[in-house]
Amino acid sequence: MSLPQRKGASRRHRRPLALAVLVAGLVLTACAGDDPTNLGRVVDGDVPQNSLNPAGPIADKVDSLFWLVFWMAVVIFVIVSFGLVFAILRFRERKGVTRSVRQVHGNTRLEIAWTIVPAVILAVVAVPTLSTLFEIRTAPAPEDDALEIEVIGHQWWWEFRYPEYGFTTANEMHVPMGRPVYLTLTSADVIHSFWVPRLAGKRDAVPGRTTNILFETDEEGTFIGQCAEFCGLAHADMRQRVFSHPEAEFEAWALAQAAPATLPTEGAALAGWEVFQTQCISCHAIDGTSATAQFAPNLTHFASRTSFAGATLDNTEEHLREWLRNPSSLKPMTPERNDLAAGRVLGMPDLGLTEQQITDLIAFLETLR
Repeated sequence: MSLPQRKGASRRHRRPLALAVLVAGLVLTACAGDDPTNLGRVVDGDVPQNSLNPAGPIADKVDSLFWLVFWMAVVIFVIVSFGLVFAILRFRERKGVTRSVRQVHGNTRLEIAWTIVPAVILAVVAVPTLSTLFEIRTAPAPEDDALEIEVIGHQWWWEFRYPEYGFTTANEMHVPMGRPVYLTLTSADVIHSFWVPRLAGKRDAVPGRTTNILFETDEEGTFIGQCAEFCGLAHADMRQRVFSHPEAEFEAWALAQAAPATLPTEGAALAGWEVFQTQCISCHAIDGTSATAQFAPNLTHFASRTSFAGATLDNTEEHLREWLRNPSSLKPMTPERNDLAAGRVLGMPDLGLTEQQITDLIAFLETLR
């Protein structure tokens, strides 16, 4: 009889240990460091997409609402948990002790209390929630001094048009610090969702419709965003970067972007331009040249960008070389379904370039500053 007792006791001791391991595992799944990388392939120097570290007035409103609801939930959780633990310990079964519990069925005061109190809590949460939602979603028209930017979602990259300055760029948006920015969003193919957590809430980009976001940055820096609506194979690799500059620096950047490209006249860069005309001109545009296609990112000042491939890769020679060899090895796409006649582009195909062509093409792209 002693051996079964020892086995039973051993099992009883293992149960709390197993429960502790399970709880610890669940807690650890909620832990994350500051590394926002996507399998180690995202641009070096990225910062976390953290909506709890607001960098503008719209994001401040979202952050304030979150903490209000969070602390109310904490108080409710503590009260309910305390009551539950108290009831478990106070009224647990004990050997030799018979305890009767007074029933409260039909207690009018209690029933009124636990009906009114949750209703009051919901009202306290609902009023600031609805107020914040209406406030951040109301962007019917740009403010007088707002910078207007047209945002077009593509599978799988973002197009940014600056009508005030007359140029187009891709994946990287530059804005002046302290000035309202009015975005008009739409999509060229499927539903996307524009989201830069530290600046504003999410907003869908819908084909055939326009939506708007009005935001402002109150600090200089780089803010990372991502498409927040599943939009196809490379959805997770559809990012955007927003750079906030002092007004003078932004104006200098915008004027440089508005200038047409300067074509090379000799060497490897000239050879790369010739490769571009035979392999890339049907999809990409370079302002001031014969390349005018609008199916893929505008490359007029490609070398001035810090990233490419949906803002997931550093704009380095090493990454460019690997990309030109086999784009789909770095970013999941379906280029075999491209249909330029129908205006449908689902990724950059493998062009079958030789190493020399790749070297020349990189030399050309590096001149586009």
